[in-house]
Amino acid sequence: MENNPDLSRSEVIKLIAFSYRPVTLGGVNLQGLNLSGLHFLGTNLQGANLQGANLEGANLQGANLQRANLRGANLQSANLQSANLQSANLEGAKLQKANLRGANVKGANLTDANRSGANLSDMILISQQIPFHTNIEHKCELGTSLSN
Repeated sequence: MENNPDLSRSEVIKLIAFSYRPVTLGGVNLQGLNLSGLHFLGTNLQGANLQGANLEGANLQGANLQRANLRGANLQSANLQSANLQSANLEGAKLQKANLRGANVKGANLTDANRSGANLSDMILISQQIPFHTNIEHKCELGTSLSN
């Protein structure tokens, strides 16, 4: 399958830089784009295709990534605090040192996602699909351990 993103990096930068309110990029194909370090604060990326995208160091605080495809995406050191990742596909995503504090990951697919060093405190976890072979170590606010 060919990767034909709907927008280029420069077009995404223009959209988010010159908007005075959160941008709506729901359902947009951004597969494989280098979006590292960009500020998507509160952006609506619901259902967007970000498969294999480089979002290293990006600010996605409060972003709506519900049902987004982030399979194999690089989210290392990204700020996903309070982001909505409900039912998102994060299979094989690189989440090392990412800030997921308070993120909603209900129903998210985190199979083989690397979360080493990530801030996982106060995450909303109900219905999360974490297979037994996935390495996750964290204490939730109720004291429930997610360790294998």
